This record gives sequence, C-alpha cells and structure tokens, in this order.
Amino acid sequence: MKQIALSRLPELLESLAARGSLYCPLDDGTGASRFARWEPGREPVLTGNPRLGPKDLFFPQVEDLMRFRVSGKELEILEAQVRQEPFVVFGVRACDCRALEILDRVFLAEPEDSFYRDRREHGAVVSLACQEPEETCFCGTFGIDAGNPAGDVSAWQWEDTLYFRANTEKGAALLAELPLEEGGETAVEQAQGAARAIQDRLPLRSLTTEGFGRPEAMLELFHRPEWDRLSESCLGCGACTFVCPTCQCYDIKEFTGKEEVCRYRCWDSCMYSDFTLMSAGQPRPTQKERFRQRFLHKLQYFPVNQDGVFGCVGCGRCLQQCPIHMNIVKVMKTLGGAPHES
Repeated sequence: MKQIALSRLPELLESLAARGSLYCPLDDGTGASRFARWEPGREPVLTGNPRLGPKDLFFPQVEDLMRFRVSGKELEILEAQVRQEPFVVFGVRACDCRALEILDRVFLAEPEDSFYRDRREHGAVVSLACQEPEETCFCGTFGIDAGNPAGDVSAWQWEDTLYFRANTEKGAALLAELPLEEGGETAVEQAQGAARAIQDRLPLRSLTTEGFGRPEAMLELFHRPEWDRLSESCLGCGACTFVCPTCQCYDIKEFTGKEEVCRYRCWDSCMYSDFTLMSAGQPRPTQKERFRQRFLHKLQYFPVNQDGVFGCVGCGRCLQQCPIHMNIVKVMKTLGGAPHES
C-alpha cells in the first residue's frame, strides 16, 4: 500500500502526466464533471460520478477505420489506425471499472478489435473508491463494491490523504515511478467501511436481478405484456445509450471527399428507428420492440451468453438523463426486481 498527502495532489498529477497523457474528471462548466485531458492548474473533481464514464477513451464516439485514395483507376488503401501513446485515466469509479471489463468481453473476444485492444494495452486505469455514492446508484445489485474498485491501481481518499494499491503488473510499474510513501492499510479499511455503509443505505439497495439472466426465462420475459406499458412513453432519443458505460453498438459509415473516402465508425443506439435497418426492412419496426431489445440485452441476453455477467453496472446515469424517467430500474421492478424499500 502507498500513500500521499492530498495537498500534494498537483505534484502527483504532474508525475502521472509525465508518463503520458493524463485524463481525469474535470468540471465541464455545467456543474457536472467528465473525463478530459488534464493540464497543470486544473483541479480534478474527486466527488460524485462523472456525467460520462471513460468509455470514450477506449472506444471513441467517432473513430476512423481506414481511408481510400482514388487516382484514376488506381485505388490505394491507407491505414487509419493511429499507434497509441501511453496514457493514464485517474479517478475511475468501481462501476466504470466493471464497465470496462464488460467492454473487454465484447471487443477482446475473437476476432479482437485491434483499435480497442491498442488503447487498452497503452492505457493504465487508476480507480478511485466512492466516498459518497449517489442516490441513483445501484451498483451493489450487480455485486460491485463501491469501496473496493478494480483497475490497474485502486485508490482511496480518507481525510487528507490518498492511498494506492497496485492490482496488475502495469499498476505496480506505475506506482513505482510516483512520489509515494509506504503505509495506509488501516485508513483504507476505514474508507472502505464508510463507502459500504452509505451503499447499504441507498434507496435502490434492495433492487435485485431475481428473475433475470436465466436461459429458461427467455421467452417468458420476451412476451411479458408489461412491455406495452413500459415502452409507451419512450421518445427513442437514445440518451440512455449514450451515457451508458457498457453500450457498445456502433455504425460504420463513409465520408467521400474530393480524392479520398474515409470509412469510420460511430456510436449507435438500439433505441433509434433506423438501427438494424436493412434493405429488406426493419426487424424491430416499433419503439416497443426497440425498447424491449435494449433492456433484455442488459438483463437477459448478455448474462446468458457471458457467464452470468449482466450488461448493466448500476451507475445510475440513465436514471439521471432520461427525459421521461423511464429506465432500467423501473423495468427490473416491473418484471422481476425486488420493490423499493424506504
């Protein structure tokens, strides 16, 4: 275990930034925070959950895949993949660490996504345990301990000190280069206990995954009549999918310039009416079908095919951002989750 006084945080950040680009939660000017590149003089936001997780740093919202250059009858294919430089992501919460593990299951399965793999290999994740989990958090439902986050390095803030523990060889190598001192086991236990105590008092603490993730429940859940009522107010805006740290759907498009064609991918949303649209038609023509697809993927299809790992991490962002307050918690309560306890 390593430690450093919180008053020396600028020194720590400068040391991290010297080993590559440093990203951490920064104030975005709207009263919220999001992961952005740190520069000297900027103070990271160490409280609350960032509006967006660090997914964009490993799976960008827009990313060039390749370029084609046309000259007469000649066609030249230009590689678009940029070789990554080392970078560090500091302040990742436990829910977002689990989200990266979920993305790994998708993008690092055969055939591996070389773009994603390159970023994961070059990026080091320094997590930060929650001090005050928000009321919309329900990560405990999925077995996530807000007081013991994963990552290459785990960090805790207790009183006026930051504490660090290496979890991987990459994390150990990173800590060895930082201006840290030994010690802190007792303080970390206190920080973990405080976070867990708050987690156990959250409004959604009793929400369970009961009734989901079982192969034999597939058809029964699919045909539940409650989908009509649950989906009737959905606007199909896609806000829930774009703030979700585990959504991995994307579209591939091409932009044609005067002499070059750029093929790129960009995030897509299963809530959009043109998602999965093909020349033969739309297999999910109604919002009800698209709504059902999103939530069954998180709660049923993914765990059935991924060793019981659910596609939701309980970060609560969709609860905060949905304009009509329809979210995965309401779906779980209606179709199987335990009721709210005050």
